[in-house]
Amino acid sequence: MTEPPVLDQIIKNVRVVRPHDDTVELLDIGIKDGKFAQIAPNIAVEQGQQVFDAKNLLGFPGLVDAHMHIGIYQPLAQDAVTESKAAAMGGVTTSLNYIRTGQYYLNKGGSYRDFFPEVLALSAGNFFVDYSYHVAPIASQHIEEIPLLFSEYGVTSFKIFMFYGGYGLHGLSDQQNLFLMINKEERYDFAHFEFIMRGITRLMAEYPQAREYISLSLHCEVAEILNAYTKIVQHDSSLTGLQAYSAARPPHSEGLAISIAAYLAHETNCANINLLHLSSRKAIEAALTMQTAFPHINFRREVTVGHLLLDVDTPNGTWAKVNPPIRPRADVEYLWQAVLNHQIDWIVSDHACCSAEQKISAKEPNNIWLAKSGFGGTEYLLSGVLSEGSKRGMSYSHMAKLLCWNPSRRFGLLTKGDIAIGYDADLVLVDPNESFVVNAAESESQQGYTPFEGMELTGRVKSTFLRGNLIYHNGQVIGSPIGCYLRRN
Repeated sequence: MTEPPVLDQIIKNVRVVRPHDDTVELLDIGIKDGKFAQIAPNIAVEQGQQVFDAKNLLGFPGLVDAHMHIGIYQPLAQDAVTESKAAAMGGVTTSLNYIRTGQYYLNKGGSYRDFFPEVLALSAGNFFVDYSYHVAPIASQHIEEIPLLFSEYGVTSFKIFMFYGGYGLHGLSDQQNLFLMINKEERYDFAHFEFIMRGITRLMAEYPQAREYISLSLHCEVAEILNAYTKIVQHDSSLTGLQAYSAARPPHSEGLAISIAAYLAHETNCANINLLHLSSRKAIEAALTMQTAFPHINFRREVTVGHLLLDVDTPNGTWAKVNPPIRPRADVEYLWQAVLNHQIDWIVSDHACCSAEQKISAKEPNNIWLAKSGFGGTEYLLSGVLSEGSKRGMSYSHMAKLLCWNPSRRFGLLTKGDIAIGYDADLVLVDPNESFVVNAAESESQQGYTPFEGMELTGRVKSTFLRGNLIYHNGQVIGSPIGCYLRRN
């Protein structure tokens, strides 16, 4: 009598990459009920109902893209479908998306008690990967709703856009209350940021068992600096394109904002702070200085694949407009050095699909000031890091730490981030030797262009599994959207 199969699936011949193991072993992976159930050499094929041959490809844990935006420029339900397909293409199996009230997204103000259930309803059944949301308290009433977001919806991470106090998404604005859809008497300013931090500190005190997974993320730029420098740069005809945009949002604005944010975190004892998309040497130096000044604050430092792959001289110019800006090559290399020095905690895409029609002015396509900010890139996250990181001697396990393990721990995704027994069977198979030229036409994203166009990357994603289900294989997204909302409390 042969024993009946005990595994739903066996994936054979995987060169397994784990975040805490520098050796890459050739192993078989057994999956049961959507979890990793057995990891060993030579699992007998009779043990599995299905068998998939990974053909000695590298197997990374499914990526946790901890910084995405869904529904910012397109309707949320539509954006969720196409952009999570793009995520699956890139080996991303968990999408963490920033959301807020105000213009863009749902174009609504008011209470999160009303707003957030609508976000979840529009998301349900539309994601090809698992997903969750970071929430930005924009109005003062939202601070009071932080416990509600945690207890009812499992939201553990929150955000402040520091420059929104006197600046719009794309430039100078004196109508911030209209943009943010808050009452005339309200202010989105440093005092509001302080009160958000106090609200999060109260939440940590109320739920001590979840304390290490509750955190606050900050987009660090100071509006007053941006306003002043934008006026100067717009009158300087020697600067154009991305060079002009970088000069108009100078790196010391990042450094100053980081310093203010860090002191407020110290003042309020807001223990877990994430410094988002650090783009420059000055930003990194400020972040490390603040870590030394306030060792009791648990800082995390993030960079994006865009800031690691692009510089101000990219031929794709206006398509690469983003906040904070793409920087000169010296800053890019400094970011890489910080990555290699283990001074960066995770790498993300900051994916925000902005269609070609919306992105640039039809009349003045090269006018950087008229272009919208943001672009997608989740589909190139693993390939970009693998390609450029390998050139610089970055180990596969270090990549897995930054792309999988570290963000999963910070944001309370305790079944994600590793290839280990009992974890969700999220797996990406990648050929580290296959090169390809980035071509937006091949992406599932609705964007229609990419600032990475024409770039040759080495390291191609071949297959992506979500909880044991094959969702992407050899250039095709497979099946229907089976992504689940991840409660994190």
